[in-house]
Amino acid sequence: MACPSATSPGPRPPTGPTRRSSATEAEMLAEPVAAKHGLAAGEAGRPANADWTIDQGWANYSAAEHATWKTLFERQTKLLPGRACDEFVQGMKDLPIGADQIPDFRRLSEVLMQRTGWQVVAVPGLVPDDVFFEHLANRRFPAGHFIRKPHELDYLEEPDVFHDVFGHVPMLMNPAIADFIQAYGQGGLRAQQLGCLPQLARVYWYTIEFGLVQQRDGLRIYGAGIASSFTESVFCLDSPSPNRVRFDLERVMRTHYRIDDFQESYFVIRDLDELLDFTRVDFAPLYQRAKNARELQPGDLLPDDVLFQRGDGSYHRARNTVTG
Repeated sequence: MACPSATSPGPRPPTGPTRRSSATEAEMLAEPVAAKHGLAAGEAGRPANADWTIDQGWANYSAAEHATWKTLFERQTKLLPGRACDEFVQGMKDLPIGADQIPDFRRLSEVLMQRTGWQVVAVPGLVPDDVFFEHLANRRFPAGHFIRKPHELDYLEEPDVFHDVFGHVPMLMNPAIADFIQAYGQGGLRAQQLGCLPQLARVYWYTIEFGLVQQRDGLRIYGAGIASSFTESVFCLDSPSPNRVRFDLERVMRTHYRIDDFQESYFVIRDLDELLDFTRVDFAPLYQRAKNARELQPGDLLPDDVLFQRGDGSYHRARNTVTG
């Protein structure tokens, strides 16, 4: 049986690049210390349920938390037209998601179940790999129930309800994405046994989190890590700095990614149905070849790469000059 293209989420994406180069030490010390959630909080973050699910506690959200959602939602929905793919835009229209309040996972699940058989389940934050895979394999999307603080609007180390719901859930309304992410869950357990999670984490990162897709009117965003980021949703399409490269499965398995800043390379699929093609591939030989091949850094290019844009690297070069 072919191994579906499933993977550990690995380090989950920040909502935007950190901007520490201009901050003084006093300013940094004055910032509130963010609380850790779920797996990141250690034993204190482990819930009672073995599957790490909790009650969303929707009625317990404060007015300030709903206001944070509203700020994030309004600025992102103004930015994404002409940037997000058609499927994202349509999914957002069809779901009970609005600006005025954090969505109720039960209402989201009612619509998702009718469309693609998925549901959203609340978790405290990051969850163990095997728990993550088990949920995806059974069409349950684990979403963090907490929302970032006002001082964290543009950078967050852990995925919160805005990243998980705004970024991911609209794409789960699309049948191709719905089937592909389930395949991730099913194949992820096997990938664990084969010791191939680092290779497959890169596939998850460069598709579901930071993927671009071709449309008739140009490149568009479908990855949740970009769609939920105010800054990266502009950078990924407009900046001359990053490479934009035709997606190649084995090449992506070899390519490291950035967890602390904008991506240096974005990989482009021809359409969402291409993701389903990967679920029919036997991954075992790809794993082996990727493990034996030279690992690639985020900004590396290969002679046989098909380029939509050769990036000039100006952004990261300037960042390295400031921080070096």
